[in-house]
Amino acid sequence: MRQLLEGTSHTAIPVLFMAVFLIAAYRKVDVYAAFIEGAKEGFDTAVKIIPYLVGILAAISMVRSTGLIDALSRVLGPVTEPLGIPAEVMPMVLIRPLSGSGANAVLVDIMKSYGPDGYAARLASVISSCAETTFYVLAVYFGSVGITNLRYALVVGILGEAVSVVMSVIVCRLAWG
Repeated sequence: MRQLLEGTSHTAIPVLFMAVFLIAAYRKVDVYAAFIEGAKEGFDTAVKIIPYLVGILAAISMVRSTGLIDALSRVLGPVTEPLGIPAEVMPMVLIRPLSGSGANAVLVDIMKSYGPDGYAARLASVISSCAETTFYVLAVYFGSVGITNLRYALVVGILGEAVSVVMSVIVCRLAWG
């Protein structure tokens, strides 16, 4: 079975590319020209999002360097502890909506401090894989296409973050007690 899966994984990408080229040839699409046009649009998009990336990265850096995350974790820890969220996991809950790479750094710190098999590391891992980088998405993606009125996107994003944390606690409690 393992050999079958490994063989499939090695052939999936080439088969997918071949299918795209065959469909393009059947439809008489100039694949190279379409690729170049797509690459050009991708570059233009990358240039457009640079200011938004710089802004969100600067905000994340300020939040982390001021110690705001640690202070909030200390304040919220006693409240969240009875709910199944240890104080040591609160930095993950707070940084994940801002930055995926920042959340990964927090996860590594939690694993180094409390061990990879502890409840805190497991919960932080599940939260990291379930939650979205809401503020990053809103700043970069919405900003790159010129959306300035977020309407309900921010509220729904924060609600989604809360649901992902609650469900992570439930799953971790069911799986590891």
